[in-house]
Amino acid sequence: MGLLKVSVIFLLSLITMTLAEPPGCKIRITNRGLEMLKAETKKFVEEELSNITMPEMRGKEGRFQYTIKDVKITELNLTSDLRFQPDVGLLFEVQNSSITLNFQRRILYWLFYDEGAINASAEGVNIFTVLHLIKDKDGRLKISNVTCDAFITKMRARFSGTLGRVYDFIGTFLTTGMRFVLNKQICPALNHAALVLINQLLETIPVRTEVDSYVGIDYSLLNDPVVTETSLDMDFRGMFYDLKNENETLVNYAVNPVVREYDRMIYLSLSEYFFDSGLFSYFKGGLQKQLLLDSFQMPKDLEMLLRTTYLGTIMMLNPALMEHPLSLELEVTSPPRSTIKTSGASVAVNCNVKVLVLPPGKPAVQLSSMTMEGKFNAKVSMKGKRLAIHLDLRRFKIFSNQSALESLALIPLQGPLKTMLQISVVPLINNYIKRGVQIPLPDGIDFIEEVVEYHNGYIIVGANLHFRTGLREIIERKLSAAGFLP
Repeated sequence: MGLLKVSVIFLLSLITMTLAEPPGCKIRITNRGLEMLKAETKKFVEEELSNITMPEMRGKEGRFQYTIKDVKITELNLTSDLRFQPDVGLLFEVQNSSITLNFQRRILYWLFYDEGAINASAEGVNIFTVLHLIKDKDGRLKISNVTCDAFITKMRARFSGTLGRVYDFIGTFLTTGMRFVLNKQICPALNHAALVLINQLLETIPVRTEVDSYVGIDYSLLNDPVVTETSLDMDFRGMFYDLKNENETLVNYAVNPVVREYDRMIYLSLSEYFFDSGLFSYFKGGLQKQLLLDSFQMPKDLEMLLRTTYLGTIMMLNPALMEHPLSLELEVTSPPRSTIKTSGASVAVNCNVKVLVLPPGKPAVQLSSMTMEGKFNAKVSMKGKRLAIHLDLRRFKIFSNQSALESLALIPLQGPLKTMLQISVVPLINNYIKRGVQIPLPDGIDFIEEVVEYHNGYIIVGANLHFRTGLREIIERKLSAAGFLP
């Protein structure tokens, strides 16, 4: 019975693993990437703590009556660290740091009244903050919760004014209250920074968005991010879709991309499915048909060669057709497919080619129909946050759909047809796709020094990261666009 139970559990686990949707896109952020984020995170936290507001404090101690107001943080000296918290998210820690404050006092002692500034310093400032990262209901990376603990070891005050030295002895009393209030303000400020502001930054990562007028792309997370001591790994769907029929998508049977490296700040891995879903969606959306219509112009020498090749056919059909122009009609018959190997990436395209005579004012007359098979080298590149592909025609073959004998007669056409494609069709396709597609990174962060590696079934782009602008500027821009800021 026990053996049967174990077998059933193993079988269910195997079925679950088999049915799990493989990612088309993976991103790994390493410790090196986190190192780059430390300075920006520290700067952002310092700005948030500098904005802490504290209430006016009133009290009485013996014959002393006091009021403290206009509390301002004037300087922060934080020794901080940012690292991965396994199975949870990120840990931001501040140890043995200091905060300098300035506030106004009013003190009444017997008949003496005094007011002036107090410069205080909070020493031994320690903050322990954990950001819990999840996939939300829309498939977006999100901070779901913040665990925060902050405490200040001691606080000192330096009085100025007429009776500054006289009041030094009550400094302990005043600073004890200030330390208590400041302690209570730190974690709410950091909670707001993470749950509201940083989540606004994460909302700039595209999840399901239009690429152009033909297709969109789905970058929703498939599961919660996997966090270890050395990396943060995220699995994205990485699927294109036809904007006119978003439910007609390609099923993912590609291999699961594997990222083993940790040397770069970030790694982007894309499977054949990522590219195939794009080719499939563009095919369904009709992009290839439009590009062929826009680009196709019959060269004179090719028309002459076609006329010579099909002279017999024309004479048999109607000798009067000899006076009319010839045309080629190309139609992509099935979605192109990509292949990625260690030697590089390629795209295979199948077309139906019709040779037509165009008598004016009458329907076109078909002379022949042939199949064209093309194979393109595909070079993948990154610029900023955009992934682009450049195609180069590598192999080209045409053969008749009617007879092997006619296929032999078509051999002289292969060279001119290939040249025509290289001169007119391929440049137009490259000009269209050079704009690329954005990868799932927040605004203001770009890839630099990227290196593309080809593996069997997927590519890996290893790169370093660059902030084009600070975290606060990115967040304020997002808030302003959403109407929360003027």
